[in-house]
Amino acid sequence: MSSRRMTTIAGSLVTASFSAVLIFSTAAGADEGPGSSKGGKAVDEAPAGVKLTTLLPEQISVDNSSEKTDLTATVKNEGTKDSGKIRLLVVGFDGLTVNSVQGCSSIAESDLPEGSNSGFACPIDNLAAGKSKSYAVDATFDLGKTGKICLPVQTGDGKKTFWQQGPVPFGTTNPSPNAPATPLLLGTDNQPVGPGGDKELPQTGPARDLLPLGAGGAALLTAGAAGMWWSTRRREA
Repeated sequence: MSSRRMTTIAGSLVTASFSAVLIFSTAAGADEGPGSSKGGKAVDEAPAGVKLTTLLPEQISVDNSSEKTDLTATVKNEGTKDSGKIRLLVVGFDGLTVNSVQGCSSIAESDLPEGSNSGFACPIDNLAAGKSKSYAVDATFDLGKTGKICLPVQTGDGKKTFWQQGPVPFGTTNPSPNAPATPLLLGTDNQPVGPGGDKELPQTGPARDLLPLGAGGAALLTAGAAGMWWSTRRREA
């Protein structure tokens, strides 16, 4: 075989391999699937003709090395009238930390609800009837813990909460520590995985080891039951 032909074949193989990598990378990133309002509930009564809801992806993917993930948070007006000034909040709990939300500002630590670790506020001047607005969310997920996210939709001044999705968990019942990434499903409690693939309880510090499973479970249930924290906190203020 001539050296020219060998060079041509080798070049073709490199090109084919590079193309395969590109296809694989693209497919790995496109895993959000359809949006879902799972875990959502109307709170304060919205103005007549306004119906606000939110959507989160059914599935996200967490890089097992960097713990990075991204998702899309969407707010919709399914009513027949414009919303007026509102704001969407994106808040992280437990192992899920919200690092940034495109076009939104960070919520001060003193204004975060109990149990949350991060949050961003996204002001919206007006959401027309039948329209939606989506935000790119950059986050990290500690796969050694459970993780939740919360999307309240409020008046522009935060005095009323029309809708709140969550705190709803992302997680997997089948951890894959040796894979490049772990897919997590919305509405699924995460089964944490430790080094070497051994499942273990979430670790939050030395004192956590002293808590029996029942107490840890009760703490998580309390965090979930406090889902309407923001509306109550604003009314009391």
